[in-house]
Amino acid sequence: MKDNLELSEISPSEWLSLNQFFLKMKQIDSPCVSVYYPYGKGKDMISLLRESKRSESFEKIESKIEKRIIEIKDNPPSAGKFSKTLCIFGWMENGKVKIKEIGTSKKLPYLYMISKRPYVKPFRDILKINYDVLLITLDQKSARIQKFHGNQITQESRLRIDLQGRHKKGGQSQGRFLRARQTKIHVFFKKIANKVRTMDSGSEVILLGGNGHAKTEFYGELNSELMKKCRFVEDLSFSTSMQDIHEKIIRHLYLYRRKYVAELIERYDQLFKTGLTAKRNNVIYKALEIGAVDTLIVSANYHANSRFKNIVKMLEIAENTSCKIEFASSPKILERLKINNSVMALLRYKIK
Repeated sequence: MKDNLELSEISPSEWLSLNQFFLKMKQIDSPCVSVYYPYGKGKDMISLLRESKRSESFEKIESKIEKRIIEIKDNPPSAGKFSKTLCIFGWMENGKVKIKEIGTSKKLPYLYMISKRPYVKPFRDILKINYDVLLITLDQKSARIQKFHGNQITQESRLRIDLQGRHKKGGQSQGRFLRARQTKIHVFFKKIANKVRTMDSGSEVILLGGNGHAKTEFYGELNSELMKKCRFVEDLSFSTSMQDIHEKIIRHLYLYRRKYVAELIERYDQLFKTGLTAKRNNVIYKALEIGAVDTLIVSANYHANSRFKNIVKMLEIAENTSCKIEFASSPKILERLKINNSVMALLRYKIK
């Protein structure tokens, strides 16, 4: 098994398929066994499943997952052109075991997790699935605001004003016309900004684009909170195809996620001298058991660590407490985490 994850961006078509798959998975509200393993490593995953003793209901689910791993060995499902990682989810429904699986052309970490619902965090962190994004396309007289959850448009609003382009007369008449025109645009942009505020709730990123200088003029109408989320998008217009829109969303989600994790690492460094961090696996494990971990920062390549089975257990403890888990996948941060045995932690309080 290679140590390095493939970190190139996911294709729009695969991103679309995975978003659609996990939109259906969100409807499952039952304790679930989630397993992720590299294609060709099914036997290793079966061994991992058999090492842990679970309740009878989970044993039934794991037995069904083992059979499914063997069945799909030669014909794996994939949302992309081929499978590098296979993911199987199992749960009980009306006394029967239900199984769903998906394959992706990207490498995700080995995972064996029992949690309250299907565990999809690696897809969200590494492949940017199921994010809420607000997309604003505008010029000086038209605006389209679209709220995306993954690839689905969950809300859309269009606004427009009548705006005369030119004034044939010169002198003071033309000056009054231009001032009145600019005032009308300013009022229109305020109206758009108000609409954005009402539609924004929960969006991680706001993407802003359109022809001409309208986007930079409009940006100043946003409040400081929305400005922090806002990113300018090049080559976006009302005629941009949906595939190109998805591509732009993916690109900016990768940039957003990279910045977010870099800020987490910076926060870790700031807290290091205060005793509110931990980097040794055994210390982090104990901190998780007593509920002292606020955030667990995990290498997306943690399965390359010889102690990865211990990390698998740490992830399950974290998921079933109030600890946040953040998977990191940028090369620079992967190297940093490799030095620290693949895991770093931000603590709620000092531990002895």
